[in-house]
Amino acid sequence: MHQFIVIVLLVAYLGGIWRFWKGFRQTNFGSSLPNKLFLSLLWPILLAANKSYRQNFRKALKGR
Repeated sequence: MHQFIVIVLLVAYLGGIWRFWKGFRQTNFGSSLPNKLFLSLLWPILLAANKSYRQNFRKALKGR
């Protein structure tokens, strides 16, 4: 059961990265590669801690 939870969390994390990466052009963030990588990899932390990031994350998810 423990492995199943880890796999589900990993899939959710990678899915968040993928969706944010694909819709990144819809956000207000600068489009440099290091910025895009940083914001994509840290999405769970930034989503919980930053209201502006949450708004931009929603834009990225809707902006395909």
